[in-house]
Amino acid sequence: MMRRIAVLDAPTNLGLRPPTSTSVPGCAKAPGALRDHGLLARLRARDAGCITPPRYDPGDWRPGDGVCHAREISGYSVALADRIGAIIDRGEFPLVVGGDCSVLLGSALAMHRLGEAVGGRIGLVFVDGHSDFRHPGNASYVGAAAGEDLALVTGRGQADLAAIEGRRPYFRDIDVVVLGIRAQDEYRLDLQAAGITTRPVPALRAEGAARTAQWAHDQLADCAGYWVHIDVDVLDPAVMPAVDAPDPGGIAFAELEILLAGLVDTPHCLGVELTVFDPDYDPDGSYAAEIVNTVVSGLAPVSAPAATPPRLLPATPTPPSPRRSNGRPRPSGLAAPAPAVTPAPAVAVEPIGPVAGDVTSMDAADPVQPDGPEPVGPRAPAGPALLRRTAPPEVEPAHEPGDDDSPGPSAGIA
Repeated sequence: MMRRIAVLDAPTNLGLRPPTSTSVPGCAKAPGALRDHGLLARLRARDAGCITPPRYDPGDWRPGDGVCHAREISGYSVALADRIGAIIDRGEFPLVVGGDCSVLLGSALAMHRLGEAVGGRIGLVFVDGHSDFRHPGNASYVGAAAGEDLALVTGRGQADLAAIEGRRPYFRDIDVVVLGIRAQDEYRLDLQAAGITTRPVPALRAEGAARTAQWAHDQLADCAGYWVHIDVDVLDPAVMPAVDAPDPGGIAFAELEILLAGLVDTPHCLGVELTVFDPDYDPDGSYAAEIVNTVVSGLAPVSAPAATPPRLLPATPTPPSPRRSNGRPRPSGLAAPAPAVTPAPAVAVEPIGPVAGDVTSMDAADPVQPDGPEPVGPRAPAGPALLRRTAPPEVEPAHEPGDDDSPGPSAGIA
């Protein structure tokens, strides 16, 4: 039984600072640009519509005032979470097309609701060129949610964003895997101290994209499922400069394709979001076309005839997973490890930049994870069960995608 993909547009740019006093970030145009290159038709996906964001207007915001557009982002995140939940309740695979990285807040809220409903934890695979881990504990001020999204979804920062509906954190630190950050990321030591597992670009390239996808899945074996966040600035600006904050030292399109295919080729993967592509830097559409090619190939395992829908519990009991040697048994009622991910066909990739001969991964230390709270919500009954709520809401009628004609070139700083 194959899984059908449902594409949901989330054309928000609320999480970025204005590039100039008279322009707005252009990433809100990304869903339309990717649709123009046949994204839905090539995925054979259902059009799940568009959630139109509030107007981008920082007003008199100044550094030190907290996260800009916080109230608007909070409301938008609730609407986005509602729609993602409805898609999953239909047994479909959501592909959320942003927009900036503040989209993750809505996805995270949806995953926390789902985890509570099924009595298990949901994990996060965070594929991004930057850690986005700025928060009041390690920075003099905060301001742009797109540069703070990982900190916010792990419970750090102001409550109107980090604790929507009283849920905090949306993802526990030990249930997050970060892939693709640069080797000298500003907050890499903070991630390590928090116990968040990471694999920066040098280690990712040394191990290979297919093995990295399997490794990430293994790290989340104790979770009932996981969500995948992809910021296209994980790509090297030599091949993908159309982002708000390009940073040298990224991966190639072929590597991203293999990584994505490995991450989604399991019923434990619940959905994917794509963020930060800025069509203002893509006047001829060539980068949009390349992104669509990569996403279509990378998501091929989702809709393959042999694909299976997500299931929360195994048919028979399985022994605890050996993940991370933290000494804690697997909590009852959570998903057993999925079968090994079949690596995607090898693709020859020319390194974009020099790869260090002696690569040291931040995950090598394998820090002991602190004890966290037990999963909330009622336990699911024994035996196989579809990963969906007990009482799905009525399916909303399809919405027509909204237009966002925000003018001006974008150079928003996350």
